[in-house]
Amino acid sequence: MTVEVKAETTMQTEAEEAVKVVAEEVKCEKDEIKLKVVEKSSSYREESNFLSDLKECEKKALTELKTKLEEAILGNTLFKKEEKKSEKKEEEKKAIEEKCEKEEKKEECEKEEENKSNECENIEETEEKEQKIEADVEVDKDISIWGVPLLPSKGNEGTNVVLLKFLRAREFKVNDAYQMLEKTLQWRKEFKIDSILDEDLGSDLDCAAYMSGVDIQGHPICYNIFGVLDNEEIYEKTLATDEKREQFLRWRVQLMEKGVQKLDFNPGGINSLVQINDLKNSPGPSKKEVRVAVNKVVALLQDNYPEFVAKNIFINVPFWYFAYHSLLSPFLTQRTKSKLVFARSSKVTETLLKYIPIQEIPIQYGGIKRDNDFEFSAADGEATEVVIKAGSTETIEISTPEVGTTFIWDLIVLGWEVNYTEEFVPTCENSYTMIIQKGKKICSGEEPVRKTFKNNEAGKIVITVQNCSGKKKKVFYRYKVKKASF
Repeated sequence: MTVEVKAETTMQTEAEEAVKVVAEEVKCEKDEIKLKVVEKSSSYREESNFLSDLKECEKKALTELKTKLEEAILGNTLFKKEEKKSEKKEEEKKAIEEKCEKEEKKEECEKEEENKSNECENIEETEEKEQKIEADVEVDKDISIWGVPLLPSKGNEGTNVVLLKFLRAREFKVNDAYQMLEKTLQWRKEFKIDSILDEDLGSDLDCAAYMSGVDIQGHPICYNIFGVLDNEEIYEKTLATDEKREQFLRWRVQLMEKGVQKLDFNPGGINSLVQINDLKNSPGPSKKEVRVAVNKVVALLQDNYPEFVAKNIFINVPFWYFAYHSLLSPFLTQRTKSKLVFARSSKVTETLLKYIPIQEIPIQYGGIKRDNDFEFSAADGEATEVVIKAGSTETIEISTPEVGTTFIWDLIVLGWEVNYTEEFVPTCENSYTMIIQKGKKICSGEEPVRKTFKNNEAGKIVITVQNCSGKKKKVFYRYKVKKASF
């Protein structure tokens, strides 16, 4: 369901033939090596869009593509011409002749022939007028894609960024890149992309794919939850008929366009997304319609949104998927491999943290980001990380000098399995310590702590985390202060 989501979708068609050829030759030892290569390449950095950073051959290809595009726009040859009316009339003419021969009515044929002759003369006159009008039509120099002007002579830096996406998707083969761009523009015109953001396509699939947060580098994140499509109720509402599947296709393209709205097509800007693909409870083989619909979406996104994925992270990946990927690996380009990341259920949070800050990871994936959170937002900054060594204890203190102050905090320990306590310790020695959360063991799998406390006297909040395990633990926390209003 994503841009370049090659595993589970379009990969399947190639894999069926590929597996027959290589399955018997692939040994376990080779599988492990290939998986390590993909893991190593996951640190691959995005290519620069600054002209000064391009190789000479890449600069040459970009210049050639810009020249080709300029000529096509100024010459009005970028889009396909409609079928000429004269060709349709020629077919009608042949049909009349066949009718005359069959019915053997010469007089009627002569009349129809005369009418046909007059009709052809009218068509010729009409064509001459159309050609004259077409010659007088003003060239559309304002043609754009994703808000970026495509006419190179306009000198917009975003034009280079967009064209480099098509060139990289076609290994800098100019003609192939131009044809891809041409087909994309034609598809956007036929699919009526310009109006898609204004369409109300319902909310039944909002939980199946959505945009949420950014990664460490600032790429917007799109989550694709495949398991939702296995729900019978959602399936009936969204994919049960051909009409609903077409609506599903349009809805997913609309979501992609919403994601593109968050991008910056300047040379140093963030111009690609991160895709998180949750394979937990993915639809089984019996849901053929689901697979077909998802494959169609993936094909559309791959063909029309080239190089729009910075990372493609697959989580809750079943064991068989790794072997499946190792068979496909020889057929993938290095650029595609570098974007693929896989994580089994036990490694989801650990993997996501390599690319996404804890405050941007949803709580269901081990982070502290909550839906419709009215307390914390991206503007509140990053969470603080604390490492607790094996068998040691760590205390976190939050000062509360002003009376009547309200404190809100989030805290999570990766993997939990720790003893946890929260207290308010007054500054005044004659006052008593207040227990906010009495000591308890928090087991793995629990959601992050979210607490609110209002102090009636000066003091500090003390959070104690005791690591009883033999492995070090990571604690992430953040807090917010709401001063008293009088």
